Amino acid sequence: MVAIPAYSATPPPLAIGVVQGSGERSPHDGERVTVEGMVTADLRAGLGGVFVQDAGDGDATTSDGLFVRMGPEPAARQGQWLRITGTVQEQAAGKSDNSLTTLQADKVVAIAARPAPAVTVLQDVPASWEALEGMQVRIAMPLTLAGQDGLQRYGELTAAFGGRLWQPSELAVAGSAEHAAVVADNARRGLHLDDGSSKRNPDSVAYLPEGAVLRAGMQLQGVEGVVDQRFDDGYRLQLTRPLQLPALERPQPPQVAGGLRIAAFNLENYFNGNGRGGGFPTLRGAKTQEQLLAQQAKLVATIGSLGADVAALMELENDGYGPDSAIAQLVRALNAAADGGDWQFVDAGKGPGDNPIRVGIIYRASRITPLGKPAVLEREPFGERSRVPLAQAFRMGRKGKPFVVVANHFKSKGCSDATGADADQNDGQGCWNATRVESARLLNQWLQGDPTGSGSRDAVLLGDFNAYAMEDPIRRLQADGWQDAFKVAGVVQPYSYVYNGQTGRLDHALLNPGMAARLKGAAEWHINADEADDVGYPGRNLPGPWRSSDHDPLLLGFDDP
Repeated sequence: MVAIPAYSATPPPLAIGVVQGSGERSPHDGERVTVEGMVTADLRAGLGGVFVQDAGDGDATTSDGLFVRMGPEPAARQGQWLRITGTVQEQAAGKSDNSLTTLQADKVVAIAARPAPAVTVLQDVPASWEALEGMQVRIAMPLTLAGQDGLQRYGELTAAFGGRLWQPSELAVAGSAEHAAVVADNARRGLHLDDGSSKRNPDSVAYLPEGAVLRAGMQLQGVEGVVDQRFDDGYRLQLTRPLQLPALERPQPPQVAGGLRIAAFNLENYFNGNGRGGGFPTLRGAKTQEQLLAQQAKLVATIGSLGADVAALMELENDGYGPDSAIAQLVRALNAAADGGDWQFVDAGKGPGDNPIRVGIIYRASRITPLGKPAVLEREPFGERSRVPLAQAFRMGRKGKPFVVVANHFKSKGCSDATGADADQNDGQGCWNATRVESARLLNQWLQGDPTGSGSRDAVLLGDFNAYAMEDPIRRLQADGWQDAFKVAGVVQPYSYVYNGQTGRLDHALLNPGMAARLKGAAEWHINADEADDVGYPGRNLPGPWRSSDHDPLLLGFDDP
């Protein structure tokens, strides 16, 4: 009699829940086991395996589903029952300590069909996703689409139970207990919706209809899939049914009270080549003349629809003020799009600053009159880091009360070259926070000296401060007496930017007391932050202002006494 090697022997079947165990890791890690279960999702083409589930072991703390790595043979269609023997392994979830309990199959045979395991219906966030790892779930309540940053590259969406996910430092001071609570709440409520594939830049996403247009904030009904944990950014559902999408609703241009309207808008790198149809690709922005014209059409549709009298602009190409400059071309396009267009730009002579991008100010000459010359603050950290601010005094007509508009663009949060106090302090404010705080301090100090020489006590700071509402730079300006226009106007939960599935404001309007007393209304036009990247000019280029930038424009209305 020939002895059978131990490896060839088939262990008796165990319930999947016994293999999974009630902890983060399987109690059978490294052991060879046998399980029997029904295929709930065949993801061999995308993830190299299938999910199986059995009828359960009667223990609510253990999962009844399991991911099985196996090749194309034998065939394993969804709904089929299999007996699988293999080695239990913990598949690391990225760089975290989490892992996906996995069975590396070495023997798979089909068995007689049994009643299908029940799909777990979730009425809210489950107490433990770990207890559902590998199982089929259906979410009874609508999920909020929180972000779609990963859709084009990974076929992945970020969703949330109970509304949007907020940038923690939009709602709470960095490092505070309240900030930590928002971080924890985001982790608890967030859920990734995935396409069952690791393929990058997929041509299509199986759970979405062709040509679907999504917006963050929309409600997703009847979400169903298999619970997975293979990356370090939390749990996800590998969707097994197409999403039920609501009718697409997009916002109309904002309306604010008051006779004077002031806007701010980050153009997301408006570079125009040599200004004569050539010079592409440029350092940033459009790569061809055709792309530039598509980008320009979206920007004109946005600015023209705001109805502003003055607009502070960010991320203009810093290429002078001649007829071939980016700002001159944009103003010509605005005027060509409107009968009797009367837009003009503030000419600072040079710059401001020598950064590749700059701020600018445009205004309607039939309604607004500049007072004196523009002023700039060319002192570090403005220049190499934060973009040089531009201030211009105006009045409406010839008799209106003077006011000063200051266009701003503080240093971004990216960590390239950041050291010392500017390195990431792991407090949620990103890199270069110290530079942004110093920028805020110098900006306030500069404005106390009336740099425009207008004598006006009314001023508004506008632009992309690259800081969320409760971060140090904004709090510093508020401590110096500058008031958040959206709080003054009573706007609830304003936002202008969605990043990594979290919503917040990088774009602000801050008023000194004189300008705050004149404020009649404040609004954002959510045409960009909620839209997918590919709606913009480099992608599908859907007609209209949609995704004209990655930032939403804002609009303020003031009395003109």
